[in-house]
Amino acid sequence: MSTPSMEHLQLRALEQRNQLHRTVSDLRNKVVRAREKLRFSKQAKDHLLAASVLAGLLGVASGYGVAGLFTKH
Repeated sequence: MSTPSMEHLQLRALEQRNQLHRTVSDLRNKVVRAREKLRFSKQAKDHLLAASVLAGLLGVASGYGVAGLFTKH
């Protein structure tokens, strides 16, 4: 078995560093995209109709509940 030459080892190390930099860069991009996707203001904007309907239903239900406390049937 022959030992690899110093130039071959340096070239391999350079390739591994470049691959590591690409991997870290990809990971950073994914984190940025995930943060953007999970941002509260974006979620609120995307689901405004559903949140409005839910708030309305909760308001009506709580109104009937409170009114039921003050009425006798």
